[in-house]
Parts: sequence; C-alpha cells; structure tokens
Amino acid sequence: MSAHAPAIVLSSLDADRLEQMLDTPPYRDAPGADALRAELERAQVVEPASLPADVVGMNTTAECVDDGSGQRHRLTLVYPRDADAAQGRVSVLAPVGSALLGLRVGQSIDWPAPGGRTLRLRVTAVHRQPEASGQASR
Repeated sequence: MSAHAPAIVLSSLDADRLEQMLDTPPYRDAPGADALRAELERAQVVEPASLPADVVGMNTTAECVDDGSGQRHRLTLVYPRDADAAQGRVSVLAPVGSALLGLRVGQSIDWPAPGGRTLRLRVTAVHRQPEASGQASR
C-alpha cells in the first residue's frame, strides 16, 4: 500500500462479487480493472454484518467535498452496467470509483480531474449502505 492510500474496509459480499466480475469478460481486461484489483488486495474484508455504516461500498451513495474548492459531490458507487454520470452513478471501474471503494467518512482520496488538475475529495457522509442493513443487491 502506498503512503497516501488510506486504509479501506469491504464487506465479503462486495469483495466476492467484484472478484467474480473481474474474472469475466469484458471486465477482466477493462480499463480500471488493475486499479480495482489493487484496491481489493489491500482491503480489510469483513462480514457484511460487521461492516461499519460509514463505509463506501457497492450501491452506496457518498457525499464528498473537494478540499481545494469546497465544491460538493454526491456519487453513488455502482457496477459498470449501472453507471450513469449524469445521475452521479460512478462505475467501480472508473478511477474515482475504485478510489472511493472502502473509504470511511473523514478519509480523502486524490482524484485526477480534466485538465491535469488533482482534486482532493473527502468523504463527508455515506447514505444507503445496503451491506450494513442486509439489503444488498447486485
């Protein structure tokens, strides 16, 4: 794990589903697949009932703030087939998606933005945590 990457935690359900996804075409060699594999390898994996409620998991909506500009973002982490940028539904294979996976409220990530800038996004809230409530859906 690199010095700037915060510790992350995932439910075993999310970890298993994501590993299965990465084992199948077209996702095996998709852009972003290697970054997601690296996140999965460094994650602490826990049973769904033990997953803290403030963790960004699959189908979870995270509120983030750009520490540089104060701009707020509301992003929902989804599987690639459910991605819709206009609705704030970010694929777990997108750079910001794999970076958000497993973060807790208060943790930050650096997100490469268009034009070569880097945004520092800090998670400020997590909503609709299906793993913690037992309402997991794929």
